[in-house]
Amino acid sequence: MAGPRHISVSEASRPVLPRHARLKFDETRQVWVILAPERVLAPDEIAVEVLQLCDGQRSVGEVIDQLAAKYAAPREAILTDVITMLQDLADKGFLTEAREKTP
Repeated sequence: MAGPRHISVSEASRPVLPRHARLKFDETRQVWVILAPERVLAPDEIAVEVLQLCDGQRSVGEVIDQLAAKYAAPREAILTDVITMLQDLADKGFLTEAREKTP
């Protein structure tokens, strides 16, 4: 039986929530949550925005470029914060690397 794939997040990574986790807006609490079996995580607003861009298609570098343009912020500052946040989520099992599609 294969365990969770641990990833090392870099600009080239294409992160995505694993199949067992979902990002969902909790109407009752009026907050975004990541739902996973027997676990719930309530990320802050910035983390939610980053996670919504982590679709397995975009690289972390592309996500950072998009956020830097949107907020007119220095790319290097965003890079450090986003990679640290995504690595923390990956280490907790809330994020994985998108797999290549096989023909």
